[in-house]
Amino acid sequence: MSNELAIEKSCMRKCSSRLLPYLLFMFLLCYIDRTNLGFAGIQMSPELGLTASTFGFGAGLFFIGYFIFEVPSNLCLAKFGARRWIARIMVTWGAVAALMCMINGTTSFLVMRFLLGASEAGFYPGVTYFIGEWFPNKYRAAALSRFNLAQPVALVVGSLVSGFLISSLDGVMGWSGWRWLFLVEGIPTIFFGFVTLYYLTDKPADATWLTEEERNWLTNRMAEEAAAIKGANADYSIMKALTHPAVLVLGIAYFLAICEGVYGINMWIPQMLKSWSNMSSMEIGFIGALPFVCAFISVIIFGHSSQVRQERKWHLTVALGMATVALCASMFVTGTIPTMICVCVGAAGMFAAIPLFWTIPAQFLTGTAAATGIAVINSIGNLGGFFGPTAVGMVKDATGDFHYGLLLLGVCVFVGLVLCHVMNNIYGKKVDYSKIEKN
Repeated sequence: MSNELAIEKSCMRKCSSRLLPYLLFMFLLCYIDRTNLGFAGIQMSPELGLTASTFGFGAGLFFIGYFIFEVPSNLCLAKFGARRWIARIMVTWGAVAALMCMINGTTSFLVMRFLLGASEAGFYPGVTYFIGEWFPNKYRAAALSRFNLAQPVALVVGSLVSGFLISSLDGVMGWSGWRWLFLVEGIPTIFFGFVTLYYLTDKPADATWLTEEERNWLTNRMAEEAAAIKGANADYSIMKALTHPAVLVLGIAYFLAICEGVYGINMWIPQMLKSWSNMSSMEIGFIGALPFVCAFISVIIFGHSSQVRQERKWHLTVALGMATVALCASMFVTGTIPTMICVCVGAAGMFAAIPLFWTIPAQFLTGTAAATGIAVINSIGNLGGFFGPTAVGMVKDATGDFHYGLLLLGVCVFVGLVLCHVMNNIYGKKVDYSKIEKN
């Protein structure tokens, strides 16, 4: 093994072991605080008199706040540094998440969901941009896959813990279980927000935990790749990145293929199970975790396969194809078990697609333009988190059946699949990394 190859492997091993587990844990907290509403709704909706449409609208309102503040937040991240800004985001959203225990009606429910989205805005694209600053193209898909494992893990852990908290703390000190759920799951985020301020490092050149040789290798590799991307594409300014057609198309693709489907499912699974059976909250917690166990396994399999084969486009297409077929098939099956099998396969496909999707913008955006473009894509895409739950709620109220909502999500994922495939065809082979990786 050559000396430079040894330095590369040592550097990437240190970056992976130091950064990815902590980033995954941060995202786990984020996702629990974002989606625990699904379980809280079992008690909260009847207690506060929320209809399915109102609950779905409130669940999705999070993403309106997210959309409005996403790009400004990522511009601040690029200016002040990832470490400071991500820490600020965590402390703010943790405080809002905990204060949701004080909701007392429809108005406060809608306001707090909007504020939660506004306070969390910029976290996911910020960390995605951060990973892009630390992991070269050769390692980026695997790094993003490991980071995105937090989503299914959070939904499994959140499902089990939320079911336990609602059941065990219901009535303690006169509070309903859903109030304790918000309080108990929001406080840890505040604490780890302050930890983040001291743990993360903004850029490779400042990493004292790397040797001088490792710092130099990583800094030079990232500079070489940025130059190759700029050579294959126009050098986009912030304003051009905001309005670039490819950025807007990818935002729509992310909206349809990922967010509409993912949030349309995970916000409604507890209430779907409740309507299909007579399970207790604890039982719903265990059964409701199954789609995300499948998603966890799928993210690992697709991420590993993509890394070994150094292939992104067809892995992404197959993952979204799985989700499309499964969600559409759910319309034509009856019974809790067959429907849950379809939901499990659909979740596995959509979650596996997320890290693969984020390798597309990295093919034509770098630096501050990348931070801006990723924020635009994520903010447009996350509007699917508003329309997904809202649409499923409205379809449920109109038809009395959740199966029609699942069919709608399947159609949306298919359109997103087509857009992603087209964008991969355009940008997937534009940048030649082979010469860099052989040097």
